[in-house]
Amino acid sequence: METKEIEKKIEDLLTRGVGQFVDPNGAFRKKLLEKAEGKYPKDIVIKFGVDPTRPDIHLGHAVILRKLRGFQDLGCKVIFLIGDYTAQIGDPTGKNQTRPEVEQKEIEANMKTYLDQVGKILRTDPSVFSWIRNSDWFYGVADIFSPNPVTVAQGDKSLTFPPNSFLSKAAIFDQTRMQRTHLKRESIESLTFRGLLWTLRHITHGRLIQRDMFQERIKNGEELYMHEMLYPVIQGIDSFILAQIYGSCDLEAGGTDQTFNMLMGRDVMKVNHSEEQSVLSFELLVGTDGKEKMSKSLDNFIAITDEPFDMYGKVMSVPDAALPTYFALCTYTPLDMIDEIFEKIKKGGNPRDAKMRLAKEIVSIYHGEVKALHAEDEFIKTFQKGGIPEDIPTVVLHPGEIEAIEILKKCFGESKSNTEIRRLFDEGAITIGNEKITDHKAKITPKDGQVVKAGKKTWFRIKFPIYD
Repeated sequence: METKEIEKKIEDLLTRGVGQFVDPNGAFRKKLLEKAEGKYPKDIVIKFGVDPTRPDIHLGHAVILRKLRGFQDLGCKVIFLIGDYTAQIGDPTGKNQTRPEVEQKEIEANMKTYLDQVGKILRTDPSVFSWIRNSDWFYGVADIFSPNPVTVAQGDKSLTFPPNSFLSKAAIFDQTRMQRTHLKRESIESLTFRGLLWTLRHITHGRLIQRDMFQERIKNGEELYMHEMLYPVIQGIDSFILAQIYGSCDLEAGGTDQTFNMLMGRDVMKVNHSEEQSVLSFELLVGTDGKEKMSKSLDNFIAITDEPFDMYGKVMSVPDAALPTYFALCTYTPLDMIDEIFEKIKKGGNPRDAKMRLAKEIVSIYHGEVKALHAEDEFIKTFQKGGIPEDIPTVVLHPGEIEAIEILKKCFGESKSNTEIRRLFDEGAITIGNEKITDHKAKITPKDGQVVKAGKKTWFRIKFPIYD
């Protein structure tokens, strides 16, 4: 790329959808330009941390991931930090109450899902990507549980240590640190309680309670627990330790709700005489309700793993007022073109046309243009022409009379509870064949090939088993 083209790309990365960019003296911007021009020999390390409290990555997460992909394309290395340790504490961002703890088993499952999904957006080759858990340095030898004897090879001999002895725990600790197993480092960075206290000696109470979330709690007379106040400090320690492991931590990226925590990283790095990271926070994407931040807990999210037709339909449900934000944060459409789209709407154009373009662009990013066009055709046929999608799931039922709720339970499997299914009946959202069913106990005699409709966007086709 030519220098002007590089500068334009950098400007777009550092301004489009950005809430705040803290880069004293333009240090990060200068490194970025030199890296893109092949003049900066070291890695430019960008930290992006997630607490795997829920399994799915949605479009709100993808706003940042797509930005990170842009930095990768300029030669930067993204460190995907899995906060498996901090997930058990819970950052109270955006909440007026303490976040409940998440079980380690659930964290592990969510973590695997995150790693499987992140490759849909980021390049994952080692030159521009690495991942690590923060339990790697927060768990000490004493936290290890070793119920069985541990055998360690020593040249042509081996030593066996008794269960739960310090030596067995130390052996497991050494064998399970990602710094050793994945990054092949000879030394292991870790945080001791003494190290935490040393850091806390340099962070004042007044500095911590500046956080708007904490101020809101105090103002409302609500409880504020010490482990919650420590969360920003621990996140800052993550940045310092990553700098020790990877040689630097040049930038931390996150949503605007994380700005305070990311700035705390600068504080922690400064007191440890480490080069301070720059901070880049991005605007938060509202959910399909157009009001609250996109969140799975609020059921207003669009997952990047949603099927094309479902993803298209969810985008079409986004309120008109949120469309400019979705175009800016969720697509690659140039900003001047976005302005043109909404200028036409101001002059009497139909917002539906802009929404359909948005839906097709988003589906194309995650599923490809062919599937996006197919999803659009299906949507038009289904919602504008009153048709039924072609590719709807089938549910196998045996001939004979059955309660209506049993049919729906077969259709949804474990994805909906009995209570949720009964609610659909109560709302008049269930149609079997051409008949609307409101009584979940109604006796139904289904037919082979009959269509079950649940709500506005969900269909199933009944299929009878084939007997020889």
